[in-house]
Amino acid sequence: QVQLVESGGGLVQPGGSLRLSCEASGSIPYINEMGWYRQAPGKERELVADITSGARNYADSVKGRFTISRDNAKNTLYLQMNSLKPEDTAVYYCKIRGRYYRQLESEYWGQGTQVTVSS
Repeated sequence: QVQLVESGGGLVQPGGSLRLSCEASGSIPYINEMGWYRQAPGKERELVADITSGARNYADSVKGRFTISRDNAKNTLYLQMNSLKPEDTAVYYCKIRGRYYRQLESEYWGQGTQVTVSS
């Protein structure tokens, strides 16, 4: 089964930038979604950005500031985050939704990486 490992989180000042990486060990033949989600304390997990059927989708709160991309050769998903705000503080998770041959679709999550935006 595929395993996802995030990295790149940390503490950054408002207005700063971070790039998150999500490296996948193994591969899934049929991928329906690759995305980044986040969960702030006391809040539900929410979609930040994802790639589905080749299209990139962004939450309204991050449009124009965050960019999702993937490097197939490295089996890695990225999230470039610019102009960070304190309200972006959360644990960020990457997710792949897909399936293996003749199996049902499943979701695979990384362990999360903390992003803290504070002066």
